[in-house]
Amino acid sequence: MFEGGRLLLLTTTGARTGLPRTTPVGYLPDDEAGRRLVIASAAGAPAHPAWYHNILADPRVTVEDGVFTYSANAVVTEGEERDRLFARAVESDPGWGEYQAKTARTLPVIALEPIDGGPPDLPPGDALKAVHDGIRRELGLIRAEITAAGPGALGAQLRINCLTMCQGVHHHHTAEDGGLFPALRAGHPELAPVVDRLSGEHEKVERLLKELQKHVSDGADTVSALGEVERLTAELEAHLDYEEEQLVPLLNALGTGPA
Repeated sequence: MFEGGRLLLLTTTGARTGLPRTTPVGYLPDDEAGRRLVIASAAGAPAHPAWYHNILADPRVTVEDGVFTYSANAVVTEGEERDRLFARAVESDPGWGEYQAKTARTLPVIALEPIDGGPPDLPPGDALKAVHDGIRRELGLIRAEITAAGPGALGAQLRINCLTMCQGVHHHHTAEDGGLFPALRAGHPELAPVVDRLSGEHEKVERLLKELQKHVSDGADTVSALGEVERLTAELEAHLDYEEEQLVPLLNALGTGPA
């Protein structure tokens, strides 16, 4: 039932039992310090969901997004901020508004603010592929969301989704350029042609990321934004495939991964 959705696993501490409770919830990327937003909709039920009561009692939660698992503080937004974020959610998916219309309660919007995090607990080559798969999934979600939006101005939430994805790819490539690639050059000079190619592809992807960010920030329409995302996707997926082909077996054998 959750296939193709923008979902995470949220683990809270039971307000009455003190036991961990894990719930799949839909989320929205936010533009503030890597926050993610979740809405306590309960599909428009008259009462708040149990996980919401849990975070009121203990806001420390665990978030699993399919790549990373990290602790976060769950902050219930209020007033103008809550209304602005909820309006953005409705703009991206009218279903949120339908849930609100079914109930007299105001649907809470909760910001998950990361506390810590790290690479997946996998062999390093597999961990690299897991991060890449997270990027692939995000690209696929954005393409599907833009397509579903149809012609017209790109909505605020879609702009944020695009920009958040750009920031994630930039951060990943910066970490590789500053950590993994110098280590490979030093320890495996025979890989110099591979690393040179990957570094050059990083520069090309970075140019495409900057073009997409500028395009989206300048008020793109969905049709032109989709074209930009398609261009980036083609370049990035080819890059990720080549990097995995060349590095995943080596990193697993060495037992060392990206910084």
